[in-house]
Amino acid sequence: MKKKAAVFMTAIAAAALAAGNVQAAEEPAGELYVFIAASLSNAMEDIQKNFNETYPDVEILYNADSSGTLQTQIEEGSRCDVFFSAATKQMDELVEEGLVREDSVVDLLENKVVLIKPAGGETKVTGFENISDAKNIALAGEDVPVGQYAREIFTNMGIMEDVESMEINEGKNVTEVLAAVSAGSNEVGVVYATDAASVAGQVEIIAEAPVDVLKTPVLYPVGLTEDEEASETEAAAAEAFLAYLQSDAAADVFGEYGFAICSGDEETSAGEDDTETASETETSETGAETVSETGDAK
Repeated sequence: MKKKAAVFMTAIAAAALAAGNVQAAEEPAGELYVFIAASLSNAMEDIQKNFNETYPDVEILYNADSSGTLQTQIEEGSRCDVFFSAATKQMDELVEEGLVREDSVVDLLENKVVLIKPAGGETKVTGFENISDAKNIALAGEDVPVGQYAREIFTNMGIMEDVESMEINEGKNVTEVLAAVSAGSNEVGVVYATDAASVAGQVEIIAEAPVDVLKTPVLYPVGLTEDEEASETEAAAAEAFLAYLQSDAAADVFGEYGFAICSGDEETSAGEDDTETASETETSETGAETVSETGDAK
């Protein structure tokens, strides 16, 4: 599921103009509940700081966990304004349930799945194909996107049964898997490339998932949820935050953490110049207010 930033931002502008003028629109303020996939945690801290430079009256409250857990929390009624998932499956299901606004959803980022070991650790494993040579493995649960990607890899390689016969340390999210391997508690583990890069001195990448066995794109969609508790200023904050996530300034931050930006039908390295995205997310002096490229967050 993909939605171009221009369409959504045009809708925001039209709404503001219909109210009379830009000054008549509500200023972003109040509490903003943002549910993020655990693998986004480090990047989103920087995003928060930048966003708050422009919108100091917005208090961002992050909830970081596996996308499956976050989906369940939203379905059970937890307050949420923005959902940033590590897979399209959870986002699509929430859209179908009427809990996420379909017209706001954007496939924003892309990641890679990698096999890791503790830095300096010894293992016979040289790639996904002989992963069962390890004594044990740290693996995210089946309801966690990275765990689902890992199982897709094992299934397509015909080694799922071999993996299931291993000693598995199942993590509730990718952060737990990364921590287990970093601490040397497990010989190998499967995480995102961005997670491995965040603790480069503690883990080593053995291999990246072959494209012919991981056919599902590792996409990160983001969208607005239906928050009936949000005030008008908080709803404005959610729209401003979603717009900022699509800005060049945010792309630079995501690029620093190893994510790639999805742009149209092609992916580009986060932080690279994207004239179309820049023009779509810049603030118009005569239109509705969006976020500036200096942005801000929590």
